[in-house]
Amino acid sequence: MTASRGSHAKRGQIGRMGLSYRTEFAAHWQALTAACLGMSVGLALNHYVLNLFAPELISAFGWSRSKYALLGASPFLTMFLIPFAGRFTDRVGPRRAAAVGFAALPLGYLALSFMNGSFGMFFAINVFNSILGVLTTTMVFARVIVERFDRARGVCLSLVMSGAPLAAALAIPLMTQIIDEHGWRMGFRVLAVISAVGGIITVALLREHPQIKADRLAGPPPKITRQHIAKLLGSRALLLSMGGMLLVNIPQSMATSQLKLVLMENGALGGAATALLSMYAASVVLGRFLSGLALDRFPAHLVAGFTLAMPAVGLLIIASPFDQIWLLTGAVLLIALAQGAEGDIGAYVISRKLAIEHYSLLTSFMTVALTLGVALGSLVLSYTLHLADNYEMFLVISAAASVVGAWMFYRTGAVEAATR
Repeated sequence: MTASRGSHAKRGQIGRMGLSYRTEFAAHWQALTAACLGMSVGLALNHYVLNLFAPELISAFGWSRSKYALLGASPFLTMFLIPFAGRFTDRVGPRRAAAVGFAALPLGYLALSFMNGSFGMFFAINVFNSILGVLTTTMVFARVIVERFDRARGVCLSLVMSGAPLAAALAIPLMTQIIDEHGWRMGFRVLAVISAVGGIITVALLREHPQIKADRLAGPPPKITRQHIAKLLGSRALLLSMGGMLLVNIPQSMATSQLKLVLMENGALGGAATALLSMYAASVVLGRFLSGLALDRFPAHLVAGFTLAMPAVGLLIIASPFDQIWLLTGAVLLIALAQGAEGDIGAYVISRKLAIEHYSLLTSFMTVALTLGVALGSLVLSYTLHLADNYEMFLVISAAASVVGAWMFYRTGAVEAATR
């Protein structure tokens, strides 16, 4: 695929200005800070802290675990809207897109704090959060990085995507204490305050690059026809990346909402399970940083093939009859380190293999694949829990999916980069 020519040919190419690795940080530190903070307090944080609410909500309202697992299927209702959010970001810029997302997300958390026990209401509020909260995720903040960084792109993407797990590592003990002492309703209200204050600071810091602003004032981005979208979706690099992203995220429905329950079922008592959740979040930060460094130094397909296959080992350890705490710790570490890599790899591959004029739209397709993987995993999880009321079958299926997904990312190494 060849990037379009004309007045918008260089839109999104600000990072390619011959700056050195270190100079890029000095030139664009404010944008990097804003992107890191935005990811820290945006929708991605929910991925880690929702685990803490699961036992409380199931106990308070009498929901079954299989019914609660259906929450992860909500993306089936929202994933078709994600490309519109990507196109919206390309047209108005990351700052305005983030402002919309951070205006909506705190309202969703406040609504959760007033639930009356209806699972339908709980489901609907989470759908609302997913629809508008996606404007506080990778498609917005990865674009900030790709526009400005070239040599240090891998490590900067890893820093941005480390925001949420790093925040979670600090927030999990605090949120656990708040939920234990003041109840789950107060927990959701604290999340509302965190997202609102953090969002305001993010939008204030996020300034448009002068050249990008000049491009926008000169006219809107080129229109995208159905034929253009079909060509984008027909790219082998995009198809392989989307397939890999879908498969490696099948286990995430469990990691998002029921990891604490899984660990408790395998012998980790409440305090130990909470400690492992905190370690999980911290390990994701480490995994993303290491993958970012690797992406700046080694071919992305080699980094993908090695790291994204690691969760299979951890998932099989948890599925095994061996429940020693050191084995569970190692399993969670392997899952977390790989979870730290797939977002970086997907965003990096798209920026290197495809023309990035419509980067947020392209990233939105990856988000759709991720969302579909999580949703599919939720259905499989719910079904396997219904069959056996334990997690073993799901863990084995997830291990197989992780291996195939890693192989698909590895295959992107055979695809040549687009002409820019």
